[in-house]
Amino acid sequence: MSLHPQPIPAIPEETIRVAHAVLPKGNVWMQMRDELATLYEDQDFADLFPSRGKRAEAPWRLALVTVMQYGEGLTDRQAADAVRTRIAWKYVLRLELTDTGFDFSVLSEFRGRLLPHEADRRLFDRLLSRCRERGWIKARGKQRTDSTHVLAAIRTLRRLECVGETMRHALNVLAEVAPDGLLSHMDPQWAERYEKRFSDFRLPKEEKKRVELAETIGADGRRLLAWVYAEEKLPWLRELDAVQTLRRVWLQHYHASEQVTRLPCRWRTAALSLAHHFSL
Repeated sequence: MSLHPQPIPAIPEETIRVAHAVLPKGNVWMQMRDELATLYEDQDFADLFPSRGKRAEAPWRLALVTVMQYGEGLTDRQAADAVRTRIAWKYVLRLELTDTGFDFSVLSEFRGRLLPHEADRRLFDRLLSRCRERGWIKARGKQRTDSTHVLAAIRTLRRLECVGETMRHALNVLAEVAPDGLLSHMDPQWAERYEKRFSDFRLPKEEKKRVELAETIGADGRRLLAWVYAEEKLPWLRELDAVQTLRRVWLQHYHASEQVTRLPCRWRTAALSLAHHFSL
């Protein structure tokens, strides 16, 4: 992806009209845009992109999406859906109402450019600077400036979506090939917990609740794997791609033993999860 910096456009008139009709008092994001105007520009991230190749999504928009994504505790898929469907977000991002946005993978790619260059601080130093100019933050006041914390929280949401979807897929496959065995070993709460895609849920924003959900999913997966690997009448179940994927994902994201039936469900930190991924 290459970057060819472009002037930031005005908010389309129709977007303004509809946004103020639907939200006459605005919301926190519209107020942020109205008070702070332009927060980021493409030039702020020019050093992260080559000058040749397919044009990249405007970095100033991706920076704003990252801030709003963290503010609402959204996964990448949910944030991309918000860009496509929510009027207030189109207002902030200066998009036409008919704009279809971008694929959710673009957000992960953008963060991948920020972190190696230690450019993640640019997002939040700029925001804090503008807030200080407005007098919203005292010079000696306490404020969170650790942008790595924000990006780590977003990565945790992506990991939660990954383990939740892996568990859901394994259950769906086993429900087709071994319905009686699954029914006799599954927790009654699994039907409700894994009925819908995890990208359709608003995942917890608080770290403690995210860890609790992750470890609940971990315990569910451990119980499912314990049954599959102990099943003597259907030994081929453990060779299913969905089961093998579940096992690998659990080894990556949870403190785990190579013995599947002893898989614990304690959630790994993001750094340990990444390190273990490359060691497998």
